[in-house]
Amino acid sequence: MKTKNQKLLAWVKEAAALCKPDAIHWCDGSQAEYDRLCAELVQGGTFVRLNESKRPNSFLCMSDPADVARVEDRTFVCPADPREAGPNNNWRDPVEMKATMRQLYDGCMRGRTMYVIPFSMGPIGSPIAHIGVELTDSAYVVVNMRIMTRMGDAVLNVLGDAGEYVECLHSVGAPLAPGQQDVPWPCNAANKYITHFPEDPAIWSFGSGYGGNALLGKKCFALRIASTLARKQGWMAEHMLILGLTNPAGKKIYVAAAFPSACGKTNLAMLEPTLPGWKAECVGDDICWMKFDSNGQLRAINPESGFFGVAPGTSMKSNPNAMRTLRTNSIYTNCALTPDGDVWWEDMTDELPAEVLSWKREKWTPGGGTKAAHPNARYTTPARQCPVIDPAWEDPAGVPISAILFGGRRPSTVPLCFEAPTWQYATFLGSIQASETTAAAAGSVGVLRYDPMAMLPFCGYNMGDYFAHWLSMPGRAPNARMPRVFFVNWFRKSDDGRWLWPGFGENSRVLKWIFERIEGQAPAVETAIGLLPPPGAIDTTGLQIDDADMRELLSVDAAGWLADFPAIRAHYQKFGDAIPAALQKELDALEARLRAAPK
Repeated sequence: MKTKNQKLLAWVKEAAALCKPDAIHWCDGSQAEYDRLCAELVQGGTFVRLNESKRPNSFLCMSDPADVARVEDRTFVCPADPREAGPNNNWRDPVEMKATMRQLYDGCMRGRTMYVIPFSMGPIGSPIAHIGVELTDSAYVVVNMRIMTRMGDAVLNVLGDAGEYVECLHSVGAPLAPGQQDVPWPCNAANKYITHFPEDPAIWSFGSGYGGNALLGKKCFALRIASTLARKQGWMAEHMLILGLTNPAGKKIYVAAAFPSACGKTNLAMLEPTLPGWKAECVGDDICWMKFDSNGQLRAINPESGFFGVAPGTSMKSNPNAMRTLRTNSIYTNCALTPDGDVWWEDMTDELPAEVLSWKREKWTPGGGTKAAHPNARYTTPARQCPVIDPAWEDPAGVPISAILFGGRRPSTVPLCFEAPTWQYATFLGSIQASETTAAAAGSVGVLRYDPMAMLPFCGYNMGDYFAHWLSMPGRAPNARMPRVFFVNWFRKSDDGRWLWPGFGENSRVLKWIFERIEGQAPAVETAIGLLPPPGAIDTTGLQIDDADMRELLSVDAAGWLADFPAIRAHYQKFGDAIPAALQKELDALEARLRAAPK
């Protein structure tokens, strides 16, 4: 037996008695195991091995059309007290939910193998890392988890005989009768449950084989469960990228950034600076765990070891470093297959292919009105392959975070960048982070969708209490040194609909100002909303941008902010008395400052 951890052995035995698999396999995490499982997935029709000269050691699979994305309406958080779950989560009584799930799990793995996956979220043995064990009947999950986490025997060695871990039980919910032929993508579309029991802690998932529904180390553990652990233990589990930034003199800082979806998180994580002499390196593109060290410094790890990115829209134009990362040793899900054995997705190339096999396994040609790849098609690829991966990305001690960035897609109102003068005000800004809708339907343009700290779908407890946890962080460690906090907006438009800021690599110019603010070298002016760069503080050398556009980008639109206040107050009201009084105070004070601002 691979472990003497009696709690783990008893749980595996209990789960096997319930789920009734034909066999149990303890995953060792080796390359040989990965290769064998991939070969079995090819043989079973789940995987297509891609052209070795184009995509070495890479595979494509197409899921069942009923199983293509995270299912928020089937995702539940189940503490005993419904107030703990808050209005941001779907709550069910844990006793009732476990009874429902046990009925579904009864015999659900017949005809299949139960794989035992010990995995570490973060570098193995890191004081910031945590261990999980996933039991699954999906070989697809095993091979993806090998890319996305550190898994196998090395994790069991660290776990030891009495180590703590998070229980993660997953089944596709498709038992096989004797002699029954399997399908390429087994799932149970009618009965999907992704359930979290933070008081255990445990994650039980049933019915889906896709992405975060099945790779339980991702959002389920890394954010929903981890956020509850972080609250109890005095650290932070956040939906943030981590970026290393080095100036021409060789001085380096690390920045974390929380953006809602479609706001350029992965692009920023793999930034190619346009400013001469500046270097950006990626620690992580999605999740950031931060704990205080003995000196009161917040240090961060990326708990994942791979990128699970959205493929459509990724190209050499939008994110060349991502394209270079995913060329080899990758798994593609719901992308299209070209006649020469490569993958393709929308916006990947300027020229459309003449014909491909679509993600639905159907012939696809341009102009038919359908997508060749599913809009949520994914690539799973090792982070170590990223050409700009930071040298310290696997440092067990983590990297020191000097700044946190918030931001959203705001065509109006919010400036290009500004700094929060206090941690309390910074928490307030994060709590009202929003993006505006851009749909052309009448009445829908400019509607604010709030996604505080980019955590609304992922916070494992009441978000009002989550804001209180943020406010409490400066008191969680002796001599706590909190990161400086900035708000950015790459998406400001002119009145006639022009982008005012070029974005992408040019965002390094904003990062330079942030870097120099931290170093005490860049000026700022006090305004009603925070500290803004004065004219000339953003380096526009070599950039063709009008002075008028820069003035607009760095102006405070008091009327625009005030127009948002009814929506902000309605957003707060959803959380009732859980909203900390300190944030209500910041909201009232901001309104007063804006009303007193020069017109």
